[in-house]
Amino acid sequence: MKRKTTLLTVLATACILAADAQKKSDHNFEVAKNLDIFNNMYRTLDLMYVDTINPGEVIGNGIKAMLRSLDPYTEYYPEEKTKDLKMFLTGKYAGIGSVVKYHQKLKRVVINEPYAGMPAAEAGLKKGDIILSIDDTTMTDKNVSYVSEHLRGEPGTTFVLKAERPSTGKVMTFKITRKNIKMPEIPYYGMRDNNIGYICFNKFVEGSARNMRNAYIDLRKQGARSLILDLRGNGGGSLSEAIDIINMWIPKNVTLVETKGKLKQANKNYTTRHEPIDTVMPIVVLVNDETASASEIAAGSLQDLDRGIILGTRTYGKGLVQLPMELPYNSNMKITTSKYYIPSGRCIQAINYKHSQGGYKEHIADSLTHVFYTKNGREVRDGGGIKPDIEIKPDTMPNIAIYLGNIDSTEVMFDYVVDYITKHPTIASPSAFKLTDADFEEFRQRVIKSGFTYDPVSEKQLGELEKLLKFEGYYEGAKDEFEALKSKLKHDISKDLERNKEVICRMIEQDIISAYYYQSGSIEASLNHDEQIKEAEKLLTDPDRYRKLLTKDK
Repeated sequence: MKRKTTLLTVLATACILAADAQKKSDHNFEVAKNLDIFNNMYRTLDLMYVDTINPGEVIGNGIKAMLRSLDPYTEYYPEEKTKDLKMFLTGKYAGIGSVVKYHQKLKRVVINEPYAGMPAAEAGLKKGDIILSIDDTTMTDKNVSYVSEHLRGEPGTTFVLKAERPSTGKVMTFKITRKNIKMPEIPYYGMRDNNIGYICFNKFVEGSARNMRNAYIDLRKQGARSLILDLRGNGGGSLSEAIDIINMWIPKNVTLVETKGKLKQANKNYTTRHEPIDTVMPIVVLVNDETASASEIAAGSLQDLDRGIILGTRTYGKGLVQLPMELPYNSNMKITTSKYYIPSGRCIQAINYKHSQGGYKEHIADSLTHVFYTKNGREVRDGGGIKPDIEIKPDTMPNIAIYLGNIDSTEVMFDYVVDYITKHPTIASPSAFKLTDADFEEFRQRVIKSGFTYDPVSEKQLGELEKLLKFEGYYEGAKDEFEALKSKLKHDISKDLERNKEVICRMIEQDIISAYYYQSGSIEASLNHDEQIKEAEKLLTDPDRYRKLLTKDK
């Protein structure tokens, strides 16, 4: 009987191996067949097509279509785009360190926001300066893309920029040396009330773990007894830097991430390597739908290990790992090779991630996901991103404020800020600066005189409803009521500005503050009006509630 059982097992194994071999052989044949078809098709087109074919364009489109059937992160970089890949991988580029924008009214590209400590700011360029020329090339008839391309270059190279300052009409000449621009991964950190430390963290790049450690130690020296780690808008970056940052609060030799892929080389465990700085300080991590990749690993690991409370809205859901690969003729490819799995065993990748499936950011219903458990036995799920322990929606803005703040649709706020800066050499500190009633009234009059209009949602929705009722034949019976409602909803710019004065003032204040105190000052000024920050601070001043949220029975 034993011999018979062994024989059956051997035969079954042989059948499985044979089936696998056949499957692999079929796959290899399909690959060879389709490559041969593609090759012959292009050669035939190149030979017989009525017009001359551009091989880079035609085959490039074929490559894009092929990758389009995969995930959104597998990308091809031809030789002329390798700089884009380098910038993606390092977070660095060489240039002047300033955002530029196209001014619709002036029909010119202007300086919008110089960064602290970067060549533009050091040279003395200010918000609103009109770029006239770069070296001997005129820029007055060029778009943002063209101007940006000329502002960038090799680090250490010098060029001459001519700009007109609108407040004086004076044309100024700046000699600027390009340098590697690395956006600060920690644009601001500081102390809040009740001994709460705050760190705004933008991106996981080389050296960010060291900078995070220094910021955290400094906050503890200033008296921090709890921490808000702000990962909202953090699109990720270096996994190794993320591991070292989490290691600040998690003991040594704890596996935080596993990657699993088709090839054995893609399977790897990432474990904490150092003794932590602090394993007890209460932490609240702020997240939103732009928190992605390495930042999701950070938030998810702290959640899975019950080391912090996650607050905000569900994260993006990017749990796919990419590796850069060199291709012939100096081209490159960024290819997805594996998936991330965090301490509970769940994958943070959204289930529907392929282009062809549509909406890879889609978060599916909990009933279709799998249950996992944190270190303390709390239930968490996969299916896409990190679901916060406390869900707090972000602050909403009135429609008129959105339109006023959109630099591509209106210049009235931009021009007001530029003129304000001209009239005020200095302003109060970021936390103390406020517009006066007279300042707002001047802005309000400017908006009215400019002829500014916007698309109020209520009017738009009413218009859609009116069309529907006419289509269904109900409109005539409700016409009088509709006309009365229309007259009430017809927007009055002056009244709308006054009604939303508080929000609009905050927008203008932050724009002005950034011109004097750069990104750091703008962030500091925004915190006192941030509802998610307020909820985080409320939680950190309630130790019993904080502890209860981290236990299985809440």
